[in-house]
Amino acid sequence: MSVVMSPEMTPSSSPTAARPLATVRKPGGLSWQRILLLLVLLGFAGFFLAPLYVMVSTSFKTMDEVRNGTLLSIPMSPSFEAWSKAWSSACTGTDCGGLKPFFMNSVFMVVPAVLISTALGALNGYVLTKWRFRGSELLFAMLLFGVFMPMQVVLLPMSQVLGTLGLASSVWGLILVHVLAGMPSTTLFFRNYYAGLPDELIKAATLDGASFWQIFWRIVVPLSTPILVVTLIWQFTSIWNDFLYGVVFSGADSKPITVGLNNLANTSSTVKEYNVDMAAALIAALPTLVVYVVAGKYFVRGLTAGAVKG
Repeated sequence: MSVVMSPEMTPSSSPTAARPLATVRKPGGLSWQRILLLLVLLGFAGFFLAPLYVMVSTSFKTMDEVRNGTLLSIPMSPSFEAWSKAWSSACTGTDCGGLKPFFMNSVFMVVPAVLISTALGALNGYVLTKWRFRGSELLFAMLLFGVFMPMQVVLLPMSQVLGTLGLASSVWGLILVHVLAGMPSTTLFFRNYYAGLPDELIKAATLDGASFWQIFWRIVVPLSTPILVVTLIWQFTSIWNDFLYGVVFSGADSKPITVGLNNLANTSSTVKEYNVDMAAALIAALPTLVVYVVAGKYFVRGLTAGAVKG
């Protein structure tokens, strides 16, 4: 059977017919509004990054260039002398200006503190969401109180505890302090993330005979990669940049890099070496900058995943 089309029913007159390509506007074109927005954003980015540029450029200048040049001038003859002096300058009497021993103290403190606090937070979050018991909500509320409690409140009791344990003025004492201080935050992160995991996974594994630890290591931990990255970066940044606990609980041989940077910047000298101070500040900030440059996108993804599932 043949179908006869009237002139009014031509394909070009159909309401679903495709438009000519010439009339279709490509999305994302550079209109003047987008150009203005990009210029504004670039201006804000430049204003935000200006101090970093000043620090980097000054750290590669000699003191003659610092005195005779301007703040925004480019180093005419870049030199690593200020970096070398900030890292391992010679000791004069009891004052050692180099950051090398303080940097190593921070490394020995941060690595175990981050790993232990993250592991305890994951275990706490797992128990408080999938193995609830009588009083678990009250326990979580008490842990949550530690997130908002000012750090200054625990200085005196914590110093007494460290003295009783024989860990005062040592790197191990600082590790214990940061583990205890970070456990409320890590517990909150993992608890909110694990709340979004289906309970059917735990029930099915329990019916198959899996134990508490088997479920945790074989099911929960492999699904925790996003929040693990968030917690590791958060804890690393918080502990590395901490100054209060470092200056209160450390001894002469266990001061972290933030305390060493403060000592170096405030060292009494006949001539203030701003290039050395800038290089020292960059050395202290370099690990956190590297972490965020390398793993920053994973940090944002992990936060998003935790927010959606929590």
